Order: sequence, then C-alpha cells, then structure tokens
Amino acid sequence: MKRAPTHSYPGLNLGRRHPEADKASEVVTFGFWVFLMSDLVYFGLMFAIYITMIDAQAGGPGPHELFNLKSIFAQTLILLTSSLTVGLAMLALKYNLPRSRIVMWFGVTLVLGLSFLVLEMSDFMAMAEKGGIPQRSGFLSAFYGLVPLHGLHVAAGCIWLIVLGIQLRVFGLTDLLMSRVVRLALFWHFLDLIWIGIITIVYFGGLAYG
Repeated sequence: MKRAPTHSYPGLNLGRRHPEADKASEVVTFGFWVFLMSDLVYFGLMFAIYITMIDAQAGGPGPHELFNLKSIFAQTLILLTSSLTVGLAMLALKYNLPRSRIVMWFGVTLVLGLSFLVLEMSDFMAMAEKGGIPQRSGFLSAFYGLVPLHGLHVAAGCIWLIVLGIQLRVFGLTDLLMSRVVRLALFWHFLDLIWIGIITIVYFGGLAYG
C-alpha cells in the first residue's frame, strides 16, 4: 500500500496528483507558515493593547455608541463565505479540475473580499461622524490600530487574487503558480482566523466590558 506523502508543514498541500510541484513548494510553504506565525504574534500584541484600552475612553464614544452589529454580522458572513470559495479553488487545483474553475472561484472570492472592505470602510466613516476617530481616546487608538490592520491584509489579499488570477490565465498551472495558490489559500484562511478573534475580542468583548 502506497504511503501518503509527508510534509514539513501542516494544512493545505497539492497532494499526490501534483507530486513534483508539491515537493518543490515544500520549503517555501514552510517559510510562509513561519511568516504567518510571526504575523499572528503581531496581531496578538495588538489584541493585548486593545484589551488594556477598552475602558480608556476619555469621556468619548465607546463600543455601545459606535459598533454596528448588523454590519459586523454581514462582514462576518461575507468573509467566512470567501474562505469557502478559496477552499473550493484549492480543491479544484488539487483534483485537476479545469483551470477556469480555479479562476472563477478566485473571482468570487475577490468580489466577497471587496464587499467586506466596502462595509468596513462604511463603518469607519459612520464611527467618525459620531466622533469615533483615532486621536479621541486610547480605546479608539487601539481599535484603529487593530481592525484596519486586518482590513489592510484583506486588501493585500485582494491584490494578490487579481495578480494570481491574471498569471493563471496567461501562464497556466505551472509548478510555481500552484505553489502560490497554496500560499494564497493559507493567507486567506489566516485572515478569517484573525477576524474571528476581532469579532470575539474587539466587538463582543468591547460591548461586554466597555
């Protein structure tokens, strides 16, 4: 019985159907995991700062005046759905489905990612109209240090989706591009993980303790 391939990293991989590309991408994918873990440490520090600053509102607006739970729910639904579509793109690659299927799921993910950013920017503008600007209090400085940082990562992921989609159209499924698809999928799932932390600690935690 043929043994399953082993990897130096957990999670997504190209599997038995792409053994050469899978082996060639192993080192760089492991390095990308190291990058994600270092990014996680940075987000952890930002979460810690936010927790210590929840009560530092300096008489300004707090979570109950500023947070829009309906919009946050919509953003969560959109981002979790985009994680599903990225997973479908990865499955299309792993099981040799047509290249157009990968590009299609990337396109859906891009639309969802941009929709998330539009809603988030709308929330920031609504908060600013109520006086919720970064320099108003320590609480708001911590909030704007953390939540827009995640949004910046989503924006970077959207740019990556566009570039990689164009490359797939032009060059096809080369070993290099298959490796990039794996790393993009890892990055996007990482963004969802951070967002779960944000809605739990920043929004629900802020409403509970603010």
